[in-house]
Amino acid sequence: MLPKKNILFLLLLLSIFSNTVFSHNKIPSKEAIIKLAEEATTLMHEENFEKSLIKSRLALKYAIIIKDDNLIASCYNTIAANFDGISEPEKALFYYKKGLIYAEKTNSDELKNWLNNNLGNIYFFDKKEYEKGIFYYKKSLEFSTKTKDSVQIIFTKLNITWAYFDIGDYKKGLPYLEYINQNHIESRDKSILVVLNMLNGMYQAYNNNPKKANVYFEKAIKEGSLGDEKSDLSFAHEEYSKFLMKSGNYKKAYENLILFNKITNELNDEEKLKKVKVAGINLELDEYKREIDNIETKYKTEQQILLEKQSKNKQISIIIISILLLIIILFYFFFQNARLKQKNDLKDVQSKIQLKILNASINGQEMERKKISAFLHDNISALLSSAGLHLSVFCAKNQITDCEEIKKTKTILNDAHDKVRDLSHKLVPSLLVRFGLFYALNDLCEKNSNSDINFEYSSSVATKTRYREEFELKIYFIVNELFNNITKHSQAANAKLSIKEKDNELHIHVDDNGKGFNTGEFDMIEGFGLNRIRARINNIDGEITINSQLNSGTVIYIKAPFL
Repeated sequence: MLPKKNILFLLLLLSIFSNTVFSHNKIPSKEAIIKLAEEATTLMHEENFEKSLIKSRLALKYAIIIKDDNLIASCYNTIAANFDGISEPEKALFYYKKGLIYAEKTNSDELKNWLNNNLGNIYFFDKKEYEKGIFYYKKSLEFSTKTKDSVQIIFTKLNITWAYFDIGDYKKGLPYLEYINQNHIESRDKSILVVLNMLNGMYQAYNNNPKKANVYFEKAIKEGSLGDEKSDLSFAHEEYSKFLMKSGNYKKAYENLILFNKITNELNDEEKLKKVKVAGINLELDEYKREIDNIETKYKTEQQILLEKQSKNKQISIIIISILLLIIILFYFFFQNARLKQKNDLKDVQSKIQLKILNASINGQEMERKKISAFLHDNISALLSSAGLHLSVFCAKNQITDCEEIKKTKTILNDAHDKVRDLSHKLVPSLLVRFGLFYALNDLCEKNSNSDINFEYSSSVATKTRYREEFELKIYFIVNELFNNITKHSQAANAKLSIKEKDNELHIHVDDNGKGFNTGEFDMIEGFGLNRIRARINNIDGEITINSQLNSGTVIYIKAPFL
C-alpha cells in the first residue's frame, strides 16, 4: 500500500496533467488585446522600451490568433517604433514594412498614414535615401488628406520640403513650403517653428536674399533655444553655419558650427543613455527579431497539434495514469540524480551568461574605440586643421609676421592636432585600417621592442593579405593584450610572434623566454587578463592553447577561422 504522501503526490500530478491535456491557454477578448497594445504604445512613448516590446510582442501573438489585420499592423508599428527609439533603424524599417503589408488589407487610412510617414522618416533621417523618403511621405500625405488631419498634413509637407531642399531641388519643395507658411497657424503646433524658419532661411539663401535668410535663421535658433526641440535646433545651427560660410562671415559660421557639434554630442549622449536602459534586451535583439517573425507560422503548427491532441485525449489519459504509477516508483531513484544534474546545469548557464556579458562588453569597447577614433580623426582633427588654416590666412591678409601670441596659438593648435591624431591612432591604429593586419602586427613588434625585450615577427602569409575589418581588429587586440602581458609580467628578454594560414584558419604562435607561470592556478591566469583574451577568441569561434611552466617561458597557440 502506497504511503499517504505518495497518494497526494499522485493526485497532484494527475491534476497538473489534466489541466495540461484538457485545457489550453484562453485567448483574451479583442478589447483586452487592444488594451494590451495601447499599454505597449504608452510604455514606448515613456521610453520604457523593454516592457513595451514584451507587451507588444504578446499583443501581436494574440492579434495573429484572432486574425485582426488592424491590430497586427498596429502592433508591428509599435514594435518598429521601439527599435526606432533605441536607434536600430534597420530593424525598425523591417517591422514598419511588415506593418504596412497588413495595414494595406484594412480600411484604416489613419494607420496607413502612420506607417508610411514612419517609413519616410527612416529613409530620410536615418538612411539618407531622399527619393524613397519623399515617396513614402507623399503616400502618407494622401491618407492624411483623406482623414483631414491638418496637423499631420503640415508635418508631412514640412518633411517633404526639407527632403527636396536637402537634395537642392528648391523648385519642387517651394509649393509645399508656401502651403505651410499659409496654414501652419491653424495647426497651433509651435514645435514646427524651428524647422519652418530654417527652411525659409534655406530658400531665401538659395534665392540670393541674404538679409531675409539671416532673419529666418535667427528666428529658427531663437525658437529652438526657447523650446525643447534640440534636434531641430542642431539642424538650424548647421544650415545657418553653411549659409554664413558662403556669405563670408567665417567667425559666426564657426560659432554656429561649434553649437551644432555641442548639441549633436548632447543628443548622442542621450541616445546612449536610452540604450543603457535597455542594455539587457540589446544583447538579444536579433534573437528577439527572429522570435517575432516566427509567431505567424508557429501558430498554424500549434493549431494542428491542438487538433491532434483533442482527438487522442481519452486514449492518452488512460495510458498516462498507468505510466504515472510507474513514474512515482522511479521518481525517488532519479530525484537525487536530477538535483545534482540541475546544479551542474545551473553552473553551466551561469558560465555562459558571464561569457556572453564579457563578449558584449568587449564588442561594445571595440565599437566605441572605432567610433571615438573616427570622430577624433574626421571631426576634431579636421576642425583643428581648419582653425590653423584660417589663422594662417588671417596673418597673410593682415601681413602679420612677428606677433608672439599668434605664433603661440599656431604652436598650440599644431600640438593639439598631433595629440588628437596620436590618440586616434592608439584607439584604432591607422596602419591596421589602411594596410591591414600584418603591417600592423609587424609595427606592433617594433613598437614593443626596447633595450629590455626584443619582439621578433615572422609570417608566411603575404603582407598585403586582408580579412574582414572586425576580424582584423579582434586579432590585433588579442596579440596586443598578449604583448602587454609579456612586457608587464614575463621578465623575458626575447619574444616571438609567428603567423601562418592553414585550412581557412589563421594560426598564431606567441612564445617568450620569461619566468613562466603555473597554468593550473586560475587566479594567476585571471590576473594576466587571459579570460578576456579567451572571450575574444571564443567570440570568433577560435581556440587557444597555453603551455607554461615556472622558469621555462610561455607558449601560446591560437587558431582563428577567418571565413
